[in-house]
Amino acid sequence: MRARHVAVLVAASIALAGCGNSAEPATDKAAVEAPAAAAPVSKAAAPDEDVLPAPDDKTAGKFVAALKRIDPEIVEDGTQQVVDRGLDQCGSVQEFPDNQASLISTTNQRFTSPGHPKGFGKTKAKKILAAVRKYICPEY
Repeated sequence: MRARHVAVLVAASIALAGCGNSAEPATDKAAVEAPAAAAPVSKAAAPDEDVLPAPDDKTAGKFVAALKRIDPEIVEDGTQQVVDRGLDQCGSVQEFPDNQASLISTTNQRFTSPGHPKGFGKTKAKKILAAVRKYICPEY
């Protein structure tokens, strides 16, 4: 039985080997290139329209000053790091604009320091979130 299957596969392979193998090459260039041209552009290849630009220096300074008023330890890791955290938090704000409890929780997780590895608590996280919305992503 196995020899019979092999014989059928060999015969089928030989028969298919000649299919589509014409002596003349295709002259319609559009027909040859159509599959590549019709391929959809992946989202990864397109520029990400949802990425917020970093704030200008003046706005970043106001954001850092607001955070220092809440607790100077928030900016202990440096200005650029807290601005980056603010930009990251804007992604959460954009995704869940009306879920205040979730946004406060993610703010508390995102803004940490060596003295506050689990965040600054709900009350300060709420104030940090307000500063993020005011200075980093006011359109959300």
